[in-house]
Amino acid sequence: MSGHILALDQGTTSTRSLVFDDGYRIVGSDQREFTQHFPQSGRVEHEAEDLIDTTVETMRQALAKARITARDLAAIGITNQRETTVVWDRETGRAIHRAIVWQDRRTAKICADLKAAHDERAVTERTGLLLDPYFSATKVAWILDNVDGARDAANAGRLAFGTVDSFLIWRLTGGKVHATDATNASRTNLFNIHSQDWDDDLLDLFRVPRSMLPEVKDCAADFGMVEADILGAAVPILGNAGDQQAATIGQACFTPGSMKSTYGTGCFALLNIGERAVTSQNRLLTTLAYRLDGRPTYALEGSIFVAGAAVQWLRDGLKVIERANQVGPLSLDADPEQNVILVPAFTGLGAPYWDPEARGALFGLTRATGPAELAKAALDSVAYQTADLLEAMRADWPAASDAEVVLRVDGGMTASDQAMQRLADILGAPVDRPIVMETTALGAAWLAGYKAGVWPDREGFAQSWRLDRTFTPVLDPAARQKCLATWRDAVRRTLTGPAAHQA
Repeated sequence: MSGHILALDQGTTSTRSLVFDDGYRIVGSDQREFTQHFPQSGRVEHEAEDLIDTTVETMRQALAKARITARDLAAIGITNQRETTVVWDRETGRAIHRAIVWQDRRTAKICADLKAAHDERAVTERTGLLLDPYFSATKVAWILDNVDGARDAANAGRLAFGTVDSFLIWRLTGGKVHATDATNASRTNLFNIHSQDWDDDLLDLFRVPRSMLPEVKDCAADFGMVEADILGAAVPILGNAGDQQAATIGQACFTPGSMKSTYGTGCFALLNIGERAVTSQNRLLTTLAYRLDGRPTYALEGSIFVAGAAVQWLRDGLKVIERANQVGPLSLDADPEQNVILVPAFTGLGAPYWDPEARGALFGLTRATGPAELAKAALDSVAYQTADLLEAMRADWPAASDAEVVLRVDGGMTASDQAMQRLADILGAPVDRPIVMETTALGAAWLAGYKAGVWPDREGFAQSWRLDRTFTPVLDPAARQKCLATWRDAVRRTLTGPAAHQA
């Protein structure tokens, strides 16, 4: 059988399809952006038809560019933006409302009311998540309460709910399969990560009928066949995982203590903690890293809202640089006697602070502060925020000692040697950058290739992981601690309300 795998990477602003050969090389790819809809302040939506249309278009084009046909594919793997919510009519297959995107904040009051009723602890104990509009459950409830006739239709079994992967699987299989995988299910606030099933008490709390929900499968499983008229031949979908979990797999983080951090506009860090879930005491999320052969592996996850966006701010807002790749070399010219701190809370602070009302601030400015110092402060802010996440992870999971954590990085910012060296210095730990940077798509491809029997098992795949460069810390430990103390003092001055008292 051919070892070619098509990976579908359905993201927040674009959809990509990539064809991998059996040497994990990309031999064809295509990408299409689609319209973002902002109907009101705090609301973010996608047309569900745009998601399926760009999926089909990019898959066809990727195959054409790879100069193969669907008959040459062993399988398809899917990875997707997580938490984004679609509710559709089972008869027509069409969404009854635009997809509500993970960034959407319209259900903040619902979450606040549930917190006031002291429901968050029960939600966290079962799901590993917090009560936040970020997750899917309140989005489903909002659609059922705000689309005419939706709740009655749902109670009658006529509506289906899913994250984006589930909607795409439904449409690609002609409505034959309503399924998701455990990683996507674990991001809904409806899935009990301990029992590995939808939780009836949570369904009652969020008022979501069980009949709407997809079947939950392993990440490497049979998700049905793409209909022949879509690609020219029927192809099995054998892999599925949320984007951050797919990147964790693509980085071969299969052993407890292995950690990946993806640096794009923001940053998502996942630490593999093995087969026993740990409830965070430090405002991190407990989630599924993956589920294979019926056995769940858990992770602690921390999200940073602003990583590469700080560099974009220097370029587009302050116009300190013309191109993003200038920030690293410019930072090398910074005056070592200045200690400028940027707290990039442009849209609040994420883990472990979770302060949506915090706003950005610069500390330590002098008359001598210039573009180089601002560039260094922007790169430093990413390293400092990652250090906060790692410290919280170590507090939640004591096995994560300095010697045991292996940090593998991916995403656009990792191209900067200066940013990665500063990250290693502030963490006081080595940082590994791989040769293959398309880790999210590669993770989805491995799931499908493994299930199809044409790619190796976990151990074999991990052996194929190739290092581009290790960044080893060179900063004196005392200087590192001084830097972190200055950073955390700046954060404390930035926090608001309850978050300020928790710091």
